[in-house]
Amino acid sequence: MTRYAVYALPGALGEAAEPEGAALRAAAEAWFARPDLRDRTLGPRRYGFHGTLKAPFRLAEGRTEEELRAAADAFAAGRHEVVLRSPRVARLGHFRALIASGDESDIATLAEDAVRAFEAFRAPLTEADVARRRPERLTPRQRELFERYGYPYVLDEFRFHLTLTDPVPPEAADEVDAALETHFSALTGVDVPLRAIALFVERGPGADFEILSVHPFAENSAPGAHA
Repeated sequence: MTRYAVYALPGALGEAAEPEGAALRAAAEAWFARPDLRDRTLGPRRYGFHGTLKAPFRLAEGRTEEELRAAADAFAAGRHEVVLRSPRVARLGHFRALIASGDESDIATLAEDAVRAFEAFRAPLTEADVARRRPERLTPRQRELFERYGYPYVLDEFRFHLTLTDPVPPEAADEVDAALETHFSALTGVDVPLRAIALFVERGPGADFEILSVHPFAENSAPGAHA
């Protein structure tokens, strides 16, 4: 069954409009393409390089893809640029991801607004959805958010990140961390403006997520900006 997601995608508007984001996106895609580490990037490759704003969801009954795209247009038209401050590679549990080094409040607000704005498009979770998340491992607050929004890491539990690896076993940590440091060294510390949101789509279970459409923020709106 088809699923959709609302992502922040560095470089979504192209190199001319978002040079810093385009450079970061190109570096991430080159990282995912490395043959020596492909067994460490299976999940990130499938979901695509992104920062999650609204986690993957199936469309609610009666909702259409066209309505979702129109809602994304309307949402983006009321937004302005936010900045990912000095992104750096960091450990998030056993994963590795790019996170901001500076203030994240604008991105957190963007994510909170997206979670609420697109909630009407999300179909209720199935029993299988709930079981896969293993709610018994969540904190009470995360369980509350999971039941309300279909994802536990939103609102006050949100941390913006761009995932780069699957869980890294301890015996491979030094190798992976050294490779990441070298690979992203030229981009570390460069602020990355985010000037659009992107809808991604997974057309069937296990399929790769692909860009469905790009929705520029207000000051970036221009003919032909959609993917």
